Amino acid sequence: MELSGEAKRHLRFQDYSAKPKIKGVEIVELARHTDDGGSFTELGRFKAGAAAAFPSFVLAQVNYSEIEPGAIKAFHLHRAQTDIWYVPPGDKLLLVLVDVRTGSPTEGARMRLVLGDGHSRVALIPPGVAHGCRNLAPARGRIIYFTDTHFSPAPESCDEGRLPWDFAGADIWETARE
Repeated sequence: MELSGEAKRHLRFQDYSAKPKIKGVEIVELARHTDDGGSFTELGRFKAGAAAAFPSFVLAQVNYSEIEPGAIKAFHLHRAQTDIWYVPPGDKLLLVLVDVRTGSPTEGARMRLVLGDGHSRVALIPPGVAHGCRNLAPARGRIIYFTDTHFSPAPESCDEGRLPWDFAGADIWETARE
């Protein structure tokens, strides 16, 4: 079969190869138990504050955040804090990660993954990995996240730094179109 000249010029093939990973970022699939009355997901087991899925992570705080439909909340990073993010299966958020750690074996690597969207999983985000999200759903999105440090809004002790929303390029937030 021969394609028209215009089709040939525009034809691209989907890349299904494994995407690069960022050193220290971990994704753990969670068991979601459902029945005719609803569902239950265990977000984490802790013993003396240590997470079973991430033994080096010691829980200090649990947070809840909401993001409006279509909104982009990015980028921020922590110098010391590790985050573990969970998005409920009924929500759909695009999580974008960028390794900005000098000397990291994955320095400059970018990762995109969808949290929620029918899945139950958690994402561990280490210090120095810039992260943000875009709500892809038509309703308000929710994030439940665990941290190993306490939040402080005081400038002298705040661990949260900001980078521009388009730090990794504005196109990083676009949905793939085929």
